[in-house]
Amino acid sequence: MIEEQALEQEYVAAKKKSAKPMLWVSMISMVMFFAGLTSAYVISMKRDDWVSFDLPQAFYISTFLIVASSVTLFFSQRFLKQDKRQLSLIMVVLTLFLGLGFIWQQYIGFNQLKSIGLFFTGPESTVSTSFIIGITFMHVLHLIAGVIVLFVVIYNHFKYKYKSDDMLGFELGAIFWHFVDILWIYLFFFFSFIK
Repeated sequence: MIEEQALEQEYVAAKKKSAKPMLWVSMISMVMFFAGLTSAYVISMKRDDWVSFDLPQAFYISTFLIVASSVTLFFSQRFLKQDKRQLSLIMVVLTLFLGLGFIWQQYIGFNQLKSIGLFFTGPESTVSTSFIIGITFMHVLHLIAGVIVLFVVIYNHFKYKYKSDDMLGFELGAIFWHFVDILWIYLFFFFSFIK
């Protein structure tokens, strides 16, 4: 019985020790994926049929929302470290709503592009719009994964699984969310300045 408990404690310790490095490895692979896509975008700009256009207004709003979501998540984590569980929970729920608002604004942005005749595929599509919509959509998929992570964090928060001295799951979720936020800021400025 004592040996089983010792083995279980070793397993939990090993799992905790490897969790952050595994997350960092997966985020590095995502950086490489988006670096490849944006590199292809730059190379494709030399094409004769390249069309430049301004980003839809909804993308500006979504950028504000995702930055605000990182701020609220930062405060949520800080409150949790101070054992202010109620404030922490409010902030993480607010983060979730801001993330959902981001996704909604991205959808509106796609429709704004369509309304001015810029399509992802089909005879009316252009290489530039296909790239922007495709890359942005891939980011939205990563953000949906982040929203699922936030649901797990909120559920675990309700179950009192996080304490000021044991926040690994919360920290992993926060790292991923901030990463997705920084990734969008990079894409937003990339599309804004490289036309």
